Amino acid sequence: MNGTDAAPAKEPTAVKEPVAPRHAAPEPEPVEADAFAKFSPATEEESPTRLRRALRGTRRALLHEWALAAYASLALAVAMTWPTLRYPAYTIPQDTGDPTLQAWQMAWSGHVLKTDWSQLWNSNSFYPEKYSFAFSDTLLGYAPAGLFGTGLEAALVRYNIMYVLLHALAFFGAYALVRQLGSGKTGAAVAGAAFAYAPWRLAQAGHMHVMSVGGIALALAMLARGHGYSLRHGYRPELRKPGWVLAGWLVAAWQISLGFGIGLPFAYVLAAIALTSLITYFVRRKWFWSEPKPFGWMLLSCNAVGGFFFAATGGLLALAYFKVIELHPYAERSDVEVSWYSPPILGFFTSPAQSMPWGEAHSGAREALGWAAGETSLLPGFVLYGLAFAGLIMSIWTLRQRLLLFGGVVLTVILAMGTKFFGGRPGYLTLYDLLPGWSGIRTPGRLVVWVTLLLAILAAGAVTAFVEQAKTVAEDRVPSRPHPLLRLATFLPLVLVLAEGLNVTEHPVVPLQPPSMATAQAPMLVLPSDPLMDMKVMVWSTDRMAPIVNGNSGFTPATLTEIRELTKTFPDQASINRLRELGVKTVLVLREEAKGTPYEPALTAPADGLGVQRADAPDAVVFTLS
Repeated sequence: MNGTDAAPAKEPTAVKEPVAPRHAAPEPEPVEADAFAKFSPATEEESPTRLRRALRGTRRALLHEWALAAYASLALAVAMTWPTLRYPAYTIPQDTGDPTLQAWQMAWSGHVLKTDWSQLWNSNSFYPEKYSFAFSDTLLGYAPAGLFGTGLEAALVRYNIMYVLLHALAFFGAYALVRQLGSGKTGAAVAGAAFAYAPWRLAQAGHMHVMSVGGIALALAMLARGHGYSLRHGYRPELRKPGWVLAGWLVAAWQISLGFGIGLPFAYVLAAIALTSLITYFVRRKWFWSEPKPFGWMLLSCNAVGGFFFAATGGLLALAYFKVIELHPYAERSDVEVSWYSPPILGFFTSPAQSMPWGEAHSGAREALGWAAGETSLLPGFVLYGLAFAGLIMSIWTLRQRLLLFGGVVLTVILAMGTKFFGGRPGYLTLYDLLPGWSGIRTPGRLVVWVTLLLAILAAGAVTAFVEQAKTVAEDRVPSRPHPLLRLATFLPLVLVLAEGLNVTEHPVVPLQPPSMATAQAPMLVLPSDPLMDMKVMVWSTDRMAPIVNGNSGFTPATLTEIRELTKTFPDQASINRLRELGVKTVLVLREEAKGTPYEPALTAPADGLGVQRADAPDAVVFTLS
């Protein structure tokens, strides 16, 4: 037998079953072989229904970071602007001047949408002027809000709601932008608070078109997200989302429709960003990148379509303003007028009177700024200054990025100073000479919007670095979590920024419309007529939008100036003949408002031999010219 032969097989023997002991312990429960099996995909029987999936998706959406940021933005806006929503049908923030004008603007644009949109630019005020709605920034983007309700009460409620919402959008927009750039949540919240509640904004409570800057930050956030770009991580083409790019351009178009005072500089900033990005992309692709970085036809198409829509929106709106300049050449801003509203460097450290922490303390500094202190008190916030300075030293942004942001702050401060920086040339007036449309902006100080945004980005870099350093320190603790005091310290910058935004803004009651005006035959003239009184008359006219000679805007047309002067002797033949020539049917002289003005004699003047009918009412004397 060789070594490969197998041994003969043996017959298997029977194996006896073991017998359990009589009093043996019960067998333990079987242990699941895979401890993580419960995290495996559900079996077919355990698959959720369509309704359950919808509910889960809704829950995730409602608890998403952006949803929570939106809730916080709204709650914060209500609290920081209180008591705006306490009596929204009767009061208005700051005063009964410019806010009532802008309440009328939203009412007029909504009225046009419901009636005849072709008459948008020919408003019921400044009768019989054409293109009168383009005499100042129009808040046209808020026109949908004007679809709801008519009359004074609806106009006030609408204004107060939009006043609160624009603060919420400013916070949310800046939060989204800084988060997209690479900041942490706490840093983004600080940036949002600084952008929405900077002390200088309190003096602009009557200029809704100046305060409505949330669309700027939100559009930039959407465009950055769509292109897969952030400051912290650079351009990441794998993250590009063309839909966000298109949405960003649409938001930018909406922003510019609110007014060119803030919208035109935004348009030029977008143009500068687009040109710089295009040059940088092709230069790096040719000289530095070892392989082409994708951009994509879809992304290019969305930029082309969105950019065209943005440009078309601005261009169509500009046509009306060019027509106004053609009809009223004196409406164009002069260098002298720009100098009136140009702040010195002191203005960037001076708070408006409406600031709770600094208003009274800075009264002397405001006196030094002169009569235009409302436009030249431009404090972004001392806490913001401190955080931005800290951001130059310790930040999540690179040194190069910090220096570029600081350079942007310096440049925008120089431009915002207008003629106070070496006469404006080089500077703000250089843009007057070079950029189309820039000569229509008389208030250079409003460029503080960009100063604030750049400071907020610098501050967010410092706060995020501090939070991340706190987390690093916590890793050495047992258990590994931040000490409660350290956790609270990370929120201190947010609390301090919000504290500087607290206000003592007044909320006066808006006078009701005189009953005689509600029934008077139009077109009508209401006396007395002056810039402040006419803004009340405009908001009173929202009940039926009857044509009125009264009006107020960024400039006063020659016809209205003539009528105001001529009617100081009303009723006399010269003023009556001129009013009839214009087509005026009724003149109302308000009893209480006319007292102490040149128009007071009309309250008792006879109308015999003038071909007019005089009727005395409790609230006014009504002269019918027809």
